Amino acid sequence: MSKRCVVIGLLGVQLDQPRRARDRWAAWRPSVAICQQDDLVVDRFELLVDRRYTKLADQVVVDIQTVSPETDIRIHWIELQDPWDFQEVYTSLHQFTRDYTFDTDSEDYLIHITTGTHVAQICLFLLTESRYLPGRLIQTSPPAGRGRSLPMEAAAVQGTYQIIDLDLARYDELAKRFHQEQDEARSILKRGIATKDADFNRLIDRIERVTLSTTAPILLTGPTGAGKTQLAKRVYELKHNRRQIVGPLVEVNCATIRGEQAMSTLFGHTKGAFTGAVGVRKGLLKSADSGMLFLDEIGELGLDEQAMLLRAIEDKHFTPVGSDVGVRSDFQLIAGSNRDLVAEVQAGRFREDLLARINLWSFRLPGLAERRSDIDPNLDFELQQWSRQSGHQVTISREARSAFLDFAMADSTPWKANFRDLNAAVIRMGTLADGGRITLAVVGEEIGRLRDSWQGLATDADDDSTENDLANVLGTERAASLDRFDQVQLVEVIRVCRRSRTMSEAGRLLFAQSRQAKAKPNDADRLRKYLGRFGLSWDDVNVTK
Repeated sequence: MSKRCVVIGLLGVQLDQPRRARDRWAAWRPSVAICQQDDLVVDRFELLVDRRYTKLADQVVVDIQTVSPETDIRIHWIELQDPWDFQEVYTSLHQFTRDYTFDTDSEDYLIHITTGTHVAQICLFLLTESRYLPGRLIQTSPPAGRGRSLPMEAAAVQGTYQIIDLDLARYDELAKRFHQEQDEARSILKRGIATKDADFNRLIDRIERVTLSTTAPILLTGPTGAGKTQLAKRVYELKHNRRQIVGPLVEVNCATIRGEQAMSTLFGHTKGAFTGAVGVRKGLLKSADSGMLFLDEIGELGLDEQAMLLRAIEDKHFTPVGSDVGVRSDFQLIAGSNRDLVAEVQAGRFREDLLARINLWSFRLPGLAERRSDIDPNLDFELQQWSRQSGHQVTISREARSAFLDFAMADSTPWKANFRDLNAAVIRMGTLADGGRITLAVVGEEIGRLRDSWQGLATDADDDSTENDLANVLGTERAASLDRFDQVQLVEVIRVCRRSRTMSEAGRLLFAQSRQAKAKPNDADRLRKYLGRFGLSWDDVNVTK
């Protein structure tokens, strides 16, 4: 047995109103027309009517009965002081859904969204989408090519209709498109790198959501070289692509500006404001109007600049140096810092009120050593970047790649300058790659260079002497008996072993040059024999005595 068809709709105080008092059939009227369709039998029409329009409602009821005698029409009175007040309209329609008894087992409900104000139509959509109205939407339209005011016969089919089913299962393509846009946004923030670190990916998801939802200041913290500047550029790119920002990205490292220069650079100056001010300068804050301002190392600003910046963020006004007239600029601020700004506040070097203002959304970017699982995809990214910049395709052999990743992902590899170290390493290896192919020998040389650079940056507490290294392994007396040459060589072997996960990995790095001449190099065996000369084993050099 088929279900009864029930239409729920608002009386259209404009569209359902006859244009000609003496000939109400001279125009298309949606509430009447929906009951005239040859292939749609309306068993019942639940007509929602504002009490101010009882006369019009009576006329529409008569006309529906004329064209569709089988349709039962029920009037539901609603009270609307302002049909454009969203809260009032939604409350009234929601109350109707609560009072009405739906029988979905035997009745099929169509929610008519052609009549009523746009606010009412939106409310009907929301109530249907949320299943307060357990039905489908129906939209009616006048006949194609015919104006609403042209004469028509009462018995003629009046226009067309379309039923819209809000079952989300039928909108997989829309859902896929939405998820695709989300993936594209994340890809922009990650520079297209397929990062693997779960914590970092969750961080990017949160930044993407905040970026597209607010214009409030964002604070990016983390060690130097963690990628704050690149991320700020990606945030701007994402907002600009979504047309949320129309102005430019203006960026400055606050560590490069000091004193009066900082004031002038940020806020601008008038002609003659100070010695050397030969012209007007609008400043970076004004240049960022309608755009984004990225202040890297914001902790380097002086207290005076911080005070003016706070006013500019809160009031969107500031006063250029030497001027009595305020300037307006509306920008979104992204601040970067490798300092602990809370500690800076406690030390009196950073304003507490400014920190409170820029710390609404704060994200700490981890260093490379905290994201070792992302070194692999970032290596590919840096190689692609270098190939584009140099104009030459650069690849890395499988063996060389394995050796570099073994070194790069070892817990003992510090990556002190984070992604700047990785970028510099790839540039050096790409430059030295004969024929555009990075070999194991090139990787070995680069690993040595990185270790030397980090050793030069190490603190005295971290920089154990050769004697101490050997004494821990051989004992003080035996270490002192070795020639200086053997001491220096052995201590380097010990350090490579401690930074490697396996003996084979350490051997590949230590014998990177000579192993090229061997058809079947056995790096682990060579290292084992070398250590054996001093009575040492792999376990001996990997455990501090």
